[in-house]
Amino acid sequence: MTDPSNPFELMMKQAQAMAKAMNPALESFSPKGFETLWPTMPKDMMEMAFGKGISKDGLDAKTRLLLTLAGLTMQGAQNDTGFRMTVRHALEAGASKDEIAETIAQMSMFAGIPAMTKGMELAKEVMDDKEDKET
Repeated sequence: MTDPSNPFELMMKQAQAMAKAMNPALESFSPKGFETLWPTMPKDMMEMAFGKGISKDGLDAKTRLLLTLAGLTMQGAQNDTGFRMTVRHALEAGASKDEIAETIAQMSMFAGIPAMTKGMELAKEVMDDKEDKET
């Protein structure tokens, strides 16, 4: 093998070519578009499922979602879709933009600056998108 190309890039190109051959519409597929198919749960439903509905003295849905966001940041913010959906649900559960940013920033001490930076970028995408829809 004298090809200096990255084997991962070659594998991705082959997979993309195969997907395009099987379904040409996949050429323009975007996971972010897929996210819009999942509705944001109303705050009351989140409270029932994840918050004080389980234990009246337990954590509320907002706190649980902020903890989930911290955990996703600790994993390097690699699950873009899960991360953005968690930010979206945290906002719906009453978390402020500052609380979300602070949660992600706190993880820089444990997960490192690259994980925090990636998390901040993903959170900003959601917050910017939410602002665009509100105006």
